[in-house]
Amino acid sequence: MFEEKKNKRLTKSPSNRMVCGVCAGIGEYFDIDPTVIRLLWAILTVCGVGSGLLVYIIAAVVMPDV
Repeated sequence: MFEEKKNKRLTKSPSNRMVCGVCAGIGEYFDIDPTVIRLLWAILTVCGVGSGLLVYIIAAVVMPDV
């Protein structure tokens, strides 16, 4: 069990991409449905006056592809 978590990396998802695969990659990392992550990200973007969009762009640049 501990070995699985050790090898787990936060990467963009190649199979479940809508834009860049960031939300799907986060969903796979935390074992959450990517749709939930996308909804939370949209709420952050609307309520945070666009800060979610800035964070998404940064994540898309920083997170490695698989």
